[in-house]
Parts: sequence; structure tokens; C-alpha cells
Amino acid sequence: MIVTVTLNAALDRTLTVPNFLQGHRHRASQGLTLAGGKGINVARALKRLDVPVVATGLAGGRTGTRIVEELTAEAILNDFVRIADESRTSTAVVDPMSSSFTEINEWGPHVEPEELELLREKLRYLARGAEAVVFAGSLPRGVAQSFYADAIRELNRMGVRTVLDTDGEPLRLGLEAEPSLVAPNQHEAEALVDQELEDEDFLMALDAIADLGARTVLITLDSGCYGLTREERPEQRFHASAPKVEPVAVAGAGDVLTAAFLATRLAGRPFADSLRYAVAAASASTLEVGAGRFEPREAGRMSAQVDVGALERVET
Repeated sequence: MIVTVTLNAALDRTLTVPNFLQGHRHRASQGLTLAGGKGINVARALKRLDVPVVATGLAGGRTGTRIVEELTAEAILNDFVRIADESRTSTAVVDPMSSSFTEINEWGPHVEPEELELLREKLRYLARGAEAVVFAGSLPRGVAQSFYADAIRELNRMGVRTVLDTDGEPLRLGLEAEPSLVAPNQHEAEALVDQELEDEDFLMALDAIADLGARTVLITLDSGCYGLTREERPEQRFHASAPKVEPVAVAGAGDVLTAAFLATRLAGRPFADSLRYAVAAASASTLEVGAGRFEPREAGRMSAQVDVGALERVET
């Protein structure tokens, strides 16, 4: 079983609006409402892959009730801590004519210390039966930026694999706790290494981020993914180029990549094969509206179109 943790869960509403223009009145051609937040998106993708998964986190108010109801309707097993403040709603506008995607995200609820302690207790309980725990997304107000780091250290002591997908200071502190896997996008990786990344710079960034504490690093781009693992000897570094597609919506593609990579690695697939399938799954997810949704058969078909090449370490 894999446990996903979403502290800042959301109710995601996606509207399809052809020829969307700012400042004009439009009528949406299609609407979709799903439970959202990065950890929930990962759980949805794992469910598509038939991997046993439990989604947990914080859910508050009527919006929190709706989040839990939506997860239950999708048959995604969930066990959220209910909090007093209202969970956030996120709105996205997809324009299929221009392949544009516009997101508006609320800040999210304020969390009280006793509510956070309930979540810690639930994590300890769920982790006893978990092969991996995924921490993903932003932290709501009232939660210390060291939350992920503290939780990762505790799970490391329990012998549970941990995955971290966040940004900013929570990511930097979380890396110091030595998670099994981190999956920053290019912008987040640039913030970690304090420079813009181009071409061979990604090799440097992989090693620099691993040196901060992660055993496996994935840097995701629109065009594919760079990956490094130190869980095997010798260390392995690869670049995977995504197949060319006409995207419908790109939201959640990185979450699908993380889920597909984790699922295949835990199933014993080689690092390069897992990276290939993860990039294919992320590409397949851009063909559907709704974060975390993709067709596994389409991902399998696209795998043959993903070019994976080994990379040599950059000597400094």
C-alpha cells in the first residue's frame, strides 16, 4: 500500500472555454469537478494503475466534505482529518483552441496545532502498513515549514520509503531529512541550486540536489525528465524525452509522473524502465482534462516513443 498526504487539499473545478479572452464574458463548453491537491492527484494516478493507495491529509468545512465525497465517488480509499477552517477551491480554465491553461488557487485553511497532531497520529498508524508515503503539495497556514522534514525523519526511523514533492523552504528542509525520492520541476530545481538550468546544467543539478539528502531525484520538464538514483551501485543518471503530443491540459502531469515512477519502481522495474513509463504516463495525462487522470493503455503505447539515454556524471 502507498499512502499519499495532502495537507492543502482542494476542490478543483476545471472549465473548458474555447477562445478564452481576459475581460470578456464566456460560456463554458464543459465543466469538471474533482478532489484536488498534489497528493490527491498522485493517489488518483496510482488508482488508475491498480496500486493499493490510501489518501489522507486535512479537509475542512463544506468544501472538505465535498472533497471526501468526490474521492469516495472515485473509489479512492481515503482517511482525512477533519478541521474547522474551510478547505480551498481551485479554478482552472482550459482553452482547447490555443492549448492554454489558466489556474486560480486559493490560499487554503488555517490549521490549529491539535488538528495537526491528529494528522501526525493518523500518519503513524497508516505508515505501519505502507510501503511508501508520498508528501505532496503546499502547506496551509498554521503549519510549520519543517512539517515534511519532521514527518520524513520519523518514517525513516520506521523503515518506510518517503516521497517529497513540494517547493520553497519546505522542500529544502525536507531534503535534509533524506527522503527516498524528490521530484521538483525545473523552476523548483532552479530555486534549489540558485541558478537557471540549461542542457548540461541539469546533470549538475541532479547531483547537487542528491547531495542535499535525496537518494533519488527526478527533475521534470515539459519536454521530459532528468533522473538520478543513488539507491543502486553504480549511480545511475538518465534523460527521458517525452513524445510529441497536442496537450489538452497539463495540470497534474508531474503528479502522474511521480505516481507512475513510484509504482513501477516498487514493482521492481529497473530505473531506466521506470523513468520511461513515468514520462509516457505524464504525456498521456495531458490528453485529458482533470489532474491525475490518464489512460494506462495510452501510456503503455507512448512508452515506445520515449527516448531514454544514460548520462555521464559532470566532474567538478
